[in-house]
Amino acid sequence: MNMGEQPIFTTKAHVFQIDPETKKNWLPASKQSVSVSYYYDSARDSYRIISVEGSKAIINSTITPSMTFTKTSQKFGQWSDPRANTVYGLGFGTETDLAKFIEKFKEVKEMTRKGSLNRSSEVNGNNGDASPVTDSISKEVLHQRTSSLSSLHSEGDSSSLRERRNSLGGSSTPNLPANAPEAQLKYENDRLKLALAQSSANAKKWEVELQTLKNNNARLTTALQESTANVEEWKKQLAAYKEESTRLKKKVLEMEKKQGSADQSSQLQTVQQEVKLLRSQTELLQQENAVKQQEIDRLNKRLTDLMTKETLNSTLQTKLQNMDKENQNLNVRVKELERQQAESMSQKQKETQHLVHLHTQLGNKMSDMKILHEQIISSLKEDTKS
Repeated sequence: MNMGEQPIFTTKAHVFQIDPETKKNWLPASKQSVSVSYYYDSARDSYRIISVEGSKAIINSTITPSMTFTKTSQKFGQWSDPRANTVYGLGFGTETDLAKFIEKFKEVKEMTRKGSLNRSSEVNGNNGDASPVTDSISKEVLHQRTSSLSSLHSEGDSSSLRERRNSLGGSSTPNLPANAPEAQLKYENDRLKLALAQSSANAKKWEVELQTLKNNNARLTTALQESTANVEEWKKQLAAYKEESTRLKKKVLEMEKKQGSADQSSQLQTVQQEVKLLRSQTELLQQENAVKQQEIDRLNKRLTDLMTKETLNSTLQTKLQNMDKENQNLNVRVKELERQQAESMSQKQKETQHLVHLHTQLGNKMSDMKILHEQIISSLKEDTKS
C-alpha cells in the first residue's frame, strides 16, 4: 500500500475464497469478521478492495470496469478477480451492510470505467466511446469476416472472367478444354453447399445446448429460492427455541434461589427436563441449519457456474446470428453460381451450334472450290488441245 492510497469505505464481513482445485467449494479466508475496505490510489487513479487479518492480506483485488459483484443470498455476495485468478466471497452481518457494499462497488466501478475511458481518449485521440481492447477485437473480427467474403467474391469474379474469355475466344483457341468454366462453377457450387450444410448443423446444435442451459438455470434458481425460504423458517424456529430456553433458565435460577418445598423441587426437576429437551432440540436444529447452509452454498456455486454459462450463451447467440447471416450470404452465392452454370451451359450449346454451322459452310466452300478447280483444269486442257 503506497502513500497516495487512502481508504474511502470500510465495513465488516467474513471473507471466503473459492477452492482453486474444485472451483466449487468456498474456503474461509478469515477466522472471524474482519474489516473490508475500498482504497483509492490517486497516483494511479485506481481502486482496490483490501482486507487484512493480522499481518496477512486476505483480499487484494484491483477493481476493473468488467468486474461484477453478484448477490447470491440475503447476506452473501461474490465477485471474480481474473488477475488474482480467484473468486472472493463476503458474508455480512446484515442485509443493510451487503446493500451498502454493493452500492459502493457500483459507484467505484463507474468511476473506474470513466477513468479508463478518459485514458483511452488521451492515448488514442478519440472521444472515449469504446475501449481500445474492444475496438481492436471488433476490428479483427470485422477484418476476418471481410476477408472471407472478399475471397468468395474474388473466386466468383475470377470464374466469371474465365467464362467470358472462353465464350469470346472459343473458336480461335481450340486447345483449351470447353468444359473448364462449367467444372469450376460446379466445384464452387458443391463447396458452398457443403459449407452451408455444416453451418446449419452447428447452429442447430448450439440452439439445443442454449435451451438446455436455460432450463437448468431456471430449475436451480427455483431450488435455491425454496432452500432460502426453508432456512429462514428454521432460523425463526431456532430463535423461538432460544427465547424459550432463556426463559426456562431464568425460571430454574429463581426456583434454585427459593429452595422451597418438595413441590417446588419436583417443579424444578420438570423444568430442568424441559430445558434439556429444548437444548437437544436446539442442537438438532443447529445441525439441520448447518446442513441446509451447506446445501445453499452448493446451490450458490452452481448458480455461479450457470451465470458463467449464461455469458457463454450470449456468445453463442451472437455466433448464431452471425451464422444466420453467413447462411443467407451462402444461399445467395449458391443461387448466383447455379445461374452462372446455367448461362455457361446455354453459351456452350450456342457455341456448338455455331461451330457446326461453320463446319457446314467450310464443307460447302471446299466443294465449290473443288468444282471450280476441276473446271479450270478442264478449261486448260481444252486450251492446250486447241
